[in-house]
Amino acid sequence: MIDFLNAQSIGTIVLAVVLVLIGIKIFKKPLGCLLRLFVNTLGGFVALFVINNAAILFNIPIGIGINWVNAIIIGIFGLPGLGFLLIWQLLLQV
Repeated sequence: MIDFLNAQSIGTIVLAVVLVLIGIKIFKKPLGCLLRLFVNTLGGFVALFVINNAAILFNIPIGIGINWVNAIIIGIFGLPGLGFLLIWQLLLQV
């Protein structure tokens, strides 16, 4: 019944566990940064949606496109990125 647990099987299991732990250690920080960027980008989508709807509600002639590029700019730079997009849009309207 315990024939399948020979030295080679145990060595393979230990090696697999060690490799998984090393992989987690190596990729923990980059995956955390990617997750943070994803969450910030989703926040950028929400901010663009709110800004566009507020502009319509208050009859302000500005509209920033809701797309991945704008959302990533807001996701990376935050509020200054949103300010940059607003200023860029105002400059293009002139």
